[in-house]
Amino acid sequence: MIEESKPSLRTRVLQHVMWPLALTWLFGTTVAAVTANLFTQQAFDRALLDDAYSVAANVRQEDSDLALVLTPREVSAVLFDQVETVLFAVTRPDGSLLAGHAGLHPPTLPGGVDYAFSDISVQGRDFRAVTLKRQQPFAFDVVMAQTTRSRSALLNRLLLYSIGPQMLLLLVLAWWLRRAIKNDLQPLAQLQQAVDQRDASDLTPVAVGASTRDLARLRNAINSLLQRLQASIQAQREFAGNVAHELRTPLAGIRALADYGLAQQSPEVWREQLQRIAASQTRASHLVDQLLAMALADETGAQPQMAPLRLDQVVRNTVLRHLARADAASADLGASGLDTAVIVVGNEALLEGALDNLVDNALRYGRSSESEGARITVALNVQDDGRVVLSVTDEGPGIPPEAAQRLLQRWAQGAAGEQLGQGAGLGLAIVSRYAQLMGAEFALDSGPSHLGLQARLVFPAVSPSPRGEREQVSS
Repeated sequence: MIEESKPSLRTRVLQHVMWPLALTWLFGTTVAAVTANLFTQQAFDRALLDDAYSVAANVRQEDSDLALVLTPREVSAVLFDQVETVLFAVTRPDGSLLAGHAGLHPPTLPGGVDYAFSDISVQGRDFRAVTLKRQQPFAFDVVMAQTTRSRSALLNRLLLYSIGPQMLLLLVLAWWLRRAIKNDLQPLAQLQQAVDQRDASDLTPVAVGASTRDLARLRNAINSLLQRLQASIQAQREFAGNVAHELRTPLAGIRALADYGLAQQSPEVWREQLQRIAASQTRASHLVDQLLAMALADETGAQPQMAPLRLDQVVRNTVLRHLARADAASADLGASGLDTAVIVVGNEALLEGALDNLVDNALRYGRSSESEGARITVALNVQDDGRVVLSVTDEGPGIPPEAAQRLLQRWAQGAAGEQLGQGAGLGLAIVSRYAQLMGAEFALDSGPSHLGLQARLVFPAVSPSPRGEREQVSS
């Protein structure tokens, strides 16, 4: 209900356009009206002053007194106006009336002023008057007064002819703006309808046209969000399906081993079944760890935080962590190139995860034969161009070149993995994803003399850093 009470975007845009436009029009009209009134007043006042000069030019001194030498016909010609009532008066310096209307009493002029205009009232009627003071060759005053109907009528016509078309233009402009804004925002309404009508499971891109760049960006942003949601939901579904599918076999095996052991009475059988249950549980735990690692890699699609770190220390710690397992499997696990500090830009957790999977893969499939233990070498090498190569090499059966790319996909296993029945085909896929997140290259090649498998992570060269920062990283 609150949203319904709010104005629409079209109304808000129209208001933001029309209100300033209307205020601008009102201000302009006011200025035009004041200017028109000023110039109209000046024109009429000038004509009234000219009439006063005409009357003053016909005042003569006869004997010892002043006289207006105009005949009644000539006075009528001077005062003739088809619309207005015109009155005049000629007064002596003492204020006595020489000729004209006796009721004209304009304000007294200040000293040094020849003429002045004023608004007066004569017999209840409003007049515009001018008082003309003459000093040479004799002193007298001339007062001319005129009604203001013509002035008001002219001003009203000027305002009507100027305001009327502008008002009509403003209304037409408002109608056109409303129509144009509606047409421009129509794709936005279509986008809203398309999103409102979507089912929760429908995350396909919204196919709506856009009339402006902003609407196109909004549509692209929504489609990008839908794609990210679809990828996230797909990853969740895939993860859930993978867990359900891959854990079914070890859990069923554990249950079968337990049922078989419970049905037996011999302690030797119980011990054997418990050992098999422990091995199955280890495999299931390893599978869960790999699935969680893959899910973590998918969720960190946004670039994880990278920092300079000592790759040689990460390799040394990882090798030491796997020595006990290598000894139990009669494998020879060694490392080379760790005698100097090697700095790369990466994420320590991703590096450890990638190296753990590579070492685990080599321990599983790196045997040259069933009777011999695996020989695994983890090596660091800094190339001439500054790039750092981290490799894990074994002497196992290796993989054909045409199968290398396929093994980087999830749930893909080579012939050795299928034969041994170990793993779930996720280890190399995890390494590939981690390398992608760190900006490194991951490749699978044959080992030395085309024997075994060599997995390589190639890191970009690190730009030179200040001495203080290098010492801080090395520590």
